[in-house]
Amino acid sequence: MKLSIFKIVLWFLFSSYVIGSSIKVISSGQSNVELLKIMIHENQIYCSLNELSRILKCNMYHTKERAKMVLYIKNRRIKVSSFSSFVAVDDQMYQMLSPSVNINSDIHIPADDFLGILKSSLFPGLVFDTKNNFLKINENKFNVNKIEIDEKANGTILYIKTRKKFPEGHISAFKNKNGWFYVTIKGGTLDSKIIEKTYTRGSIRKITADQLEESAQLAFKLRSEIAGHELYQTNDPSEIVITLRTPIENDIHINSMKDLWFLDTIVLDAGHGGKDSGTIGKQGTKEKDITLDITKRLGSLIEKNTRIKTYYTREEDIFIPLLERTQFANEKTGKLFISIHANANHNRKVSGFETYLLRPGKTEDAISVASRENSVINLEEHNKNSYKKLEGTNLIMATMAQSMFMKESEDLASLIQVEIGKRIQSKNRGVKQAGFYVLVGASMPNVLVEVGYLSNRKEEKLLLKKSYRQKIAEGIYEAIIQFKRSKEEILAKG
Repeated sequence: MKLSIFKIVLWFLFSSYVIGSSIKVISSGQSNVELLKIMIHENQIYCSLNELSRILKCNMYHTKERAKMVLYIKNRRIKVSSFSSFVAVDDQMYQMLSPSVNINSDIHIPADDFLGILKSSLFPGLVFDTKNNFLKINENKFNVNKIEIDEKANGTILYIKTRKKFPEGHISAFKNKNGWFYVTIKGGTLDSKIIEKTYTRGSIRKITADQLEESAQLAFKLRSEIAGHELYQTNDPSEIVITLRTPIENDIHINSMKDLWFLDTIVLDAGHGGKDSGTIGKQGTKEKDITLDITKRLGSLIEKNTRIKTYYTREEDIFIPLLERTQFANEKTGKLFISIHANANHNRKVSGFETYLLRPGKTEDAISVASRENSVINLEEHNKNSYKKLEGTNLIMATMAQSMFMKESEDLASLIQVEIGKRIQSKNRGVKQAGFYVLVGASMPNVLVEVGYLSNRKEEKLLLKKSYRQKIAEGIYEAIIQFKRSKEEILAKG
């Protein structure tokens, strides 16, 4: 086969290469250090595929007539042609900045470019350090392995399968105006081949995966508009779960139902009760007593100053199973469901008030609070199996079922935090999210208010004061009034 002028020129260029140099190769699981022979020209390192296949201990097929070599690594096929800057990893094409060359029936490739391709497609733990003259081949597996998509009537759920739980703040997601939804995972390494073969459905038309130096980026081409999204991680299985909410399109139906959205009924839930004391402070203060008192004070304010119908899940010291509380709220056609609790922490210095929304918890602290509040199910001998259905994916589905009320719930929670904060000196711990069973099934905006920490001696003393409990009730009341006013003004304009 005759060489083109271009190939002849390249051959003469390579005749000036410095041959005989080498770099150290450190492979995970091996104690010995191997040497990879290289060639250097104009400060660029080239290595032979014969040498590289020996180091990687992989099979290789060489077609001398066509001047092509194929490496078989981890059931993947890497195809390289002489005097070409393109590399094929299975069906995915990559381009190097410089072309490969054929010297002595062996293809030499620009090491930096080629090893970068191997890093993004096969060896996420590969490190090529030209300054210190070594190549480290780490067999670490990808930690972002697979995506599953589940289509529901009110949205789409993305399950991003991972091998680890990433620290809070290392995962971000946003919808771009260009019709793509992006997820960035700091410290993530992608198995892009598997991910890009994901079967798409629901709101997702296409998926692309890009491995960056310090993070992984997933891009989802949207088939239809989304109204919003939620993102959280689960432990077992280890995955990132993203719910994409579908907007409500039937405006005629919404207009005909407007009257049902006017805030005329509230259901107040005093946490715990009866045989369930809840948390108990150092001075013997029981959560069930504090919550009932604040709930009654709040109800009294509503009944005295408004025409809103007020219902209580309990008005005395009795035990009510968790799921029966939201069931009661639904039966009364409540427009708001507010559950009032007091908190505890093994660290007795922790103090403050916070308001929770129903979503799987993002932080260990939130998960701990939900676990403590949910532990009452151990007293519900006949209902334990009902709660098993609320674990893992089923809890995610329960939160999606209530996603149409999420914006209103967030607005109410924010108002509660602001208004309580105006009246008491305790620390404002903000709006959080966790999987509280007592909120599951509420067909209305709903929140859970933790009014303070009985485990904190100072806060327990404050919660024992009638005046302090009255201020908390007034704060929640004012938040309800502001919420009612803002929502009904919007409905009136419509």
